[in-house]
This record gives sequence, structure tokens and C-alpha cells, in this order.
Amino acid sequence: MRLSDLRGRHVAVWGAGREGRAAVTAIAAHGPAGLVAVDDSANFLSLPWEGPVAAAAPLVTGEEGFDRLAAADVVVRSPGVPSTHPWMVELRRRAVPVTQGSALWMADHGDRTVGVTGSKGKSTTSSLISRLLTAMDRPNVFGGNIGVPLLDLPEAELYVLELSSYQCADLTESPRVAVVTALFPEHLDAHGGERQYYRDKLNLLAHGPHTVVVNGADPRLAVELGDRAAVRAGLPSATHVASGPDGTPWFHLRDTPLFPRAVLPLVGRHNESNLCVALAVLDALGVDVVGRKDALAIAVAEFQGLAHRLTEIPDPSGVTFVDDTLATSPYAAMHAIDAYEGRPLTVIVGGNDRGLDYSPLRDHLAEREITVIGIPDSGPRIVEALAGLPAVRTELAEDLVAAVGLSRKLTPAGGVVLLSPAAPSYGRFRNFEHRSEVFAQAVADTAR
Repeated sequence: MRLSDLRGRHVAVWGAGREGRAAVTAIAAHGPAGLVAVDDSANFLSLPWEGPVAAAAPLVTGEEGFDRLAAADVVVRSPGVPSTHPWMVELRRRAVPVTQGSALWMADHGDRTVGVTGSKGKSTTSSLISRLLTAMDRPNVFGGNIGVPLLDLPEAELYVLELSSYQCADLTESPRVAVVTALFPEHLDAHGGERQYYRDKLNLLAHGPHTVVVNGADPRLAVELGDRAAVRAGLPSATHVASGPDGTPWFHLRDTPLFPRAVLPLVGRHNESNLCVALAVLDALGVDVVGRKDALAIAVAEFQGLAHRLTEIPDPSGVTFVDDTLATSPYAAMHAIDAYEGRPLTVIVGGNDRGLDYSPLRDHLAEREITVIGIPDSGPRIVEALAGLPAVRTELAEDLVAAVGLSRKLTPAGGVVLLSPAAPSYGRFRNFEHRSEVFAQAVADTAR
């Protein structure tokens, strides 16, 4: 379904945030027979519904909203509306067509788009792809899950998009290059279980992409893909890391060394994988990766990474404090822990408790010497899951500020204090940025 297909039809936009506003503006320009906006979650954080969007579509709230959705020819839901929402279940039962702004946009722009999704690494990888393409004189527009709704993007010859599982779920067209960085259970409450989450995520690949690029080293992704044709970054047949001419790790394109691993300023094997995927995408788009390897090395060296993802905070004590607040699952925390292997490590965990299974984290730490500090709400349950591991020291703190103070007592100089909470921020913080602010302030306030 394209935006032009909505002309002369009755359309209901579900959601009044940025995505909903963008959808109303875009749909109104195509002459629907009727257009209404529905918000079932209005609260004190909601923006006023006024100006051009209010003129284009009246806003309906409360239970009346469902009646307007059910009466529409097409419902355009915002990504924040979960598939498990009772209204969604009933709309499906009534066979009401439901789509998203991302699906409407992709139907018109997919042939000039690189779409990146993954349970871990999609933000860094998509950002790397966009910046490296720019360095290779391939201008592009970067958008998607980074905060700019697809329907608000300007016209361009090439797009690089970070796409969440929610945005992928309703796609009926795939991007020209479809990219998956990793796969593990996430957001299961919103998708209705692990299998549905994987289906929604991999829907990015389901509608005829020209090229599929994946992290070939990810075991669950390998199982889900089976023998499907794909460029498998991280393996010798594509871009990968292996011993280079000087005996140190280098990035390679098949048999050809490109540049040393040390050029990439980001820590962790998962970030090696992210760059392997990004380089494989450039190769798939026709960039002469080997011929321009020196220019690529300079662009990689200048890449500073993204905020709140293994962001190191300077501290005079000799302890390295690291903000990885966007690690909201046990698997993401495991990647972060691996990035500091070999150094004394204290990890602060806990946040909104979604009932996640923390046994994978227990298995991952079974042979490690590490200190884990749990904070509300899920921290005590995570600590309980680690009980009995011989080299894991566990403590509880009443909040994040107290955890930072405790970590200073428990972590020797040269060690690392890692905020990798394995849980979302909401409940006790306004958002993940607020959690980062509190962490950084606590580090500053407790500095010796």
C-alpha cells in the first residue's frame, strides 16, 4: 500500500506523537475522504494537538477512539502501538487493514534505501554505513528509529535507515539492501512472544530485497536464515577480522587486508561485527572498498560512536566509568561485559522489570570474576539469578546514585564501572537520556 492509495478513503491514524503527526501531514496531502487521529494513551507528556495537524484531522481520545479505528478503511498505527494491544487484536479479528507510516514510505522509496535492523548494533551499524558512504562521496539521508519519522524525510537519491522491530512488522516492501546485525529475544511483551518477534524483525527481508547483508557470526540469526542467499559479514567469504600483515587483527574483504582493527575506536567484538557489516554494505552498493581502503580507514578512525553506547566518562580516580544505558536486555549487557574482558569489572544492572529471563546472563558469567550491583526494580531479581556463581560478587543498592557510590568502593584503580542495566529506563526515569544524566552526575559528585 502506498500513500497515493489512500486518496478517497477513510483513514484513521493511531498515535499522536511524532510518528502520528508525520502520518497525518503526509496522508492529508493525498486527499483522503476522511482523516481522524486517535490517541488512547493521552497523558501529561502528550503534545498539544493544534495547528495544521488539528485542522487536517480531529483528535479522538478514550474508548471512542476504537470505534473510529474500526470504522476506517485503513488504520495507520504508530510504531509505539504494540501488536498485542487489545484493540489491535480486535481490528485483526474484524479484518480492518492496518499499516504504518514506515510501510507507506518504504513502498515509494525502498529501491533507494538501505534498511538496518537487529536486536543489537542497528544504531551503530546504520550510522557507520551513512558516514562511510558520505566519506566515499555517496551522499545520503539518515533516518528512521533515530527520531526522524520516515514520512518527514526529505527527497534523496539514497537513504540509510535504522529500523526497529515495530517499524519492520508492517512492511510490504523491502529496502534495496536489507541488513540484520543480530537476533535475540527482545520486546516480547509487545510482539506476543519470541517467534513473533523474529518474524516481525525479519519481515524486513520478506519482500524482495535486492541484497541481504547479515552478521554471519550471529548464531541465532544463522538458524533463522537457514540457507537463504545473503552476504554473511564476519566470515571469510565477506568482510571479516583476521591476522594482518603485521600480525595484529585487521579488517579484510575476503583475502585482501584493508586496515588494522586498532583503527576502529569502538571497543568490543560486537563493534568489530558492526563495522564488518557496514563495509559489506558498501561493497554491495558498488563502493570500491579495496581501492579506497585508506580513505575508509580515515573515516573509521574519525567515527566517535553514539551516545549512551559504551560511552566512557573520564574520572581522576583511575577507574573508567562507562555509560551503556541503552543495553536494555541481558544479551546487550553480555556484549558490553565482553568489551572489557581482562579488566576488573563492576556492572550496575536493573531497571523496569519486564519479566525477562536472566539465565543467559548467568550462563555468560559462570566462569567470570565480576562484581554485579543490582538496583530497582529488576536488580534484585537479576542478582538472585546469579546466586551461587563462585566468582561473581553481588550487591544491592537503593538507587543508581547509591550504586555509583558503592562501585567506587568495590572497583580498584584501572578497573571499569559499567552501567549496562539489562532493563529499560522507564518507571524511575523519564527516559534513557535521563538515566544517563543521573549516572554522569553521580560519577561527578562522587569523584575524589
